[in-house]
This record gives sequence, structure tokens and C-alpha cells, in this order.
Amino acid sequence: MRLPVEDLKVGMFVKMPLSWHEHPFLKNAFLVESEREIALIRETGLQEVEVDLTRSRLPSRTPEAAMHPPGGEGQGERGPVVPAELLATIKERGVPAEKRAVRVWENSLVMMKNLLDEPSGPRIKEAKEGIAAVINLILNDEDTTHYLINITEHDFNTYTHCVNVGVLGVALAKAFFGLSSEHDLMALGVGFFLHDLGKVKVDPAIINKPSRLTEEEMREMRRHPAHGYRILLETRQLTEESRLIVLQHHERRDGTGYPRGLRGDEIHIYGRLCSLVDVYDALTADRPYKSKLDPFSALKLMREEMIGHFQRDLFERFVLMFRAP
Repeated sequence: MRLPVEDLKVGMFVKMPLSWHEHPFLKNAFLVESEREIALIRETGLQEVEVDLTRSRLPSRTPEAAMHPPGGEGQGERGPVVPAELLATIKERGVPAEKRAVRVWENSLVMMKNLLDEPSGPRIKEAKEGIAAVINLILNDEDTTHYLINITEHDFNTYTHCVNVGVLGVALAKAFFGLSSEHDLMALGVGFFLHDLGKVKVDPAIINKPSRLTEEEMREMRRHPAHGYRILLETRQLTEESRLIVLQHHERRDGTGYPRGLRGDEIHIYGRLCSLVDVYDALTADRPYKSKLDPFSALKLMREEMIGHFQRDLFERFVLMFRAP
């Protein structure tokens, strides 16, 4: 994501948008280790820089910090799933929309990382409370939502992808169904955030492989929707309609998806919606073997080469979300 230089903190991993000879650092991408380095970045005259949250090391905010909860070694219980700062940011008044969006997004990453480390029934229930707060913000704060849906700088890892699909899915559901519809946007929104929950049952070596998957590995990966559905069923979490989001988010309207190869209206409308935003986020993410597309190029590719995968009026409404407010 892009962040104003004035908001940089020690522990952030930055990417300088300059040639190596235009700044005093040895590398264009590095971990900020001191206030002096932040001052040197300011001296370049840059107004903002790229920040990779997945490689940052901020004690209370980044995904890495979530792997080492407070309490020291030997503590039997993990820390809370939902960062206190997430709820505080949502409740705080007077925060500029752009800054609120960045804080909500990065703390949502921590929340999803905490949950996916240990997706037990009680922790899923706890995460639902934090997710509900984010969903409520999206439903009621247009300005912050605009910035949230335009945060696209990320690597393609599971917890980042879950947050992005959650944000985009809720925003699209709101735009498509409206706030006064019979659809429970809060319940289905939780399904969007948890759509890739089943990846916790897939070999991490497959999830993190820095190259294309083999056929055998792809077969294993394609089991994750059923894994996620089963986890939610066994832990008695979410409504059946919301669980279908998890089960059907890789189905395609033309029948080319998985796990069941469903077609058209055989796919629940929530599954169709999640499928669309899932593909968009995958196209706009960096991967070791594929460069990301910018939002315009991703939407153009989806329209020209993949439109048979999606419900057309859903896609058209999705495109409109990226217009300036």
C-alpha cells in the first residue's frame, strides 16, 4: 500500500519509488530500523512510499507480530484474535478517512493472521465480532470504504487475500443488494472474510510454493473450499447460506469451476459474488511467477476473457465501485 512519509514508523518495510542513486540507502526495498532512516526518507522530498505490511515488524500491528503474542514463551494460550487497535480505530472520531482505512486494513490483517493460526470454534466466534465491526464500518462510512477498496498493494498470501475479498465483497453486496434488502449483509460479510478458511488444511508448502502448482498439488489445493465448509459446519459457525460462500467461491457460471462444477443459478448468489471479487483480488496481487495487474487492466481482462465466469450485472456493478466518489 502507499503511505504518507509522515506516517512511517520504525519496523515498516518500505519500497522506494526512486532509482538507487536518488536516495542514500543501499537498497530500494528495506526494513526501516531507526527514526534517522525515516528522516532520510523525508529528505528525499517524497510525499509517500510503498509499504509492505506482510514484511513489516510492528509489535502491535503487523502480521508478523501476531505470530508472537504478548506473554512470553511458555504461555499456553494465544493472545486475543481481534487487535484492540482495530476496534479503537473504528470507534475513534475525527480520523481522516484515508488514515482510518489504512489502520483498519492493517489491523484486519493481524486479525485474520491470528485466526488462521488457530481456527478453533471459540476463536472463529471471537473473530466474527471484529469482522462485524469492519463490516459495519463499510456499510456506514462511504469515505473510508472508498479508500479501503482502493488499497491494492500486497503479496498474495491467505490472510491478506481474505481481508481484501472481505472488504470488496461487503462493498459489492451493499451496492448490489442495497442496505434495506432482505439479505443479511452482516452474516454474508463474515462469509466473505472467511472464504479461504479451508487453506489451513492444505500443506503450507503448496500454499507458499513460489512457482506454479503441479496437477497433483492443484488437486490438493482444490479441496480447500470443502475443508473450509466442513470446519464451519463442525464448529457450528455461520448460517448455511454464508457457509456456501466458503464452499462455492471457486465455482464459475460456465461450469468450469470447482469443487462441483456448478453452473449458473446452481451457484448461490453469495457464491457468485465472492467468486467475482476473489478473481479480481488474485489478478491484482503480486506472485513470484506473475506480476500483478493494475485495477483497470484486471477489470479489462475479466470483461474480455473471463466474463463467462461471472454474473454479468454483478460484474458491471463491481466496475462502478472503482469510480471516484
